[in-house]
Amino acid sequence: IQQRISPMAHITTQVPTAYTNFAPISRFFSALFDGLVRIAENNPKMRQINALAALSDEQLAARGLKREDIAHYVFKSSYWV
Repeated sequence: IQQRISPMAHITTQVPTAYTNFAPISRFFSALFDGLVRIAENNPKMRQINALAALSDEQLAARGLKREDIAHYVFKSSYWV
């Protein structure tokens, strides 16, 4: 009796334990960094930068600003630049 072996793909859904051992640590740092991003995005100075960046160059010029000076303008009271 001869047996024919047909080509088939074998797929496994098991994940090596090395990856699953680090999953809780990965989730912790992911949540931590997501929280830091939310804090930064809710900063009033970042909202001001986003609002100014949304203006056209003509609107910025009417305010006496250039696009490359937005960050300096917003943070000038906080940092010495």
